[in-house]
This record gives sequence, C-alpha cells and structure tokens, in this order.
Amino acid sequence: MPRYYFNLRHRPGPAGLAVDPEGEEFPDLDAARKRALDATRDHIARTRTDIVRDWFVCSFEIEDEDAQLLLTVRFSETVPEVDYGD
Repeated sequence: MPRYYFNLRHRPGPAGLAVDPEGEEFPDLDAARKRALDATRDHIARTRTDIVRDWFVCSFEIEDEDAQLLLTVRFSETVPEVDYGD
C-alpha cells in the first residue's frame, strides 16, 4: 500500500512548512485526501498554537515516498460555499 506524507504549510517559504516524517499508508490518493480533510477539521476545532494564527490560510501538501507533491488540500476546503442568491 502506498505511503503518503502530510506536510503542513502554515505560511510561505521553507520556515512555514512542518514536514511529516512518518506518513501514513492508504490504498489511494483519494483516501489520503479524505484523511487530510478529517485532520484539517480536527486542527481547526481542537488545536491552539501561537505559530498558526489563521487555520484557513493553511494547507496539507500531500507527497509520495519520493517526495513528489501529489495534492494540496487547503484548510478552507472544509467550509462549504454558500449561495446567498441574488
């Protein structure tokens, strides 16, 4: 089963990336994306830190075992868009 790494981008530049050294195994990228969204919701709801002031500017950069960026999951994706009509 492939291993995916969920690096947390909390600001631009190299200092703004918390690298996931362990990763997790999932059957495919879609399952890894779902895990990232679950983790995103958990971070927004439960994690308090002085480093991250606004979770909605953060993202997970999902990489494979070769450190190739496969997908970026923005924390803002957890908030559904609302259509207020005209």
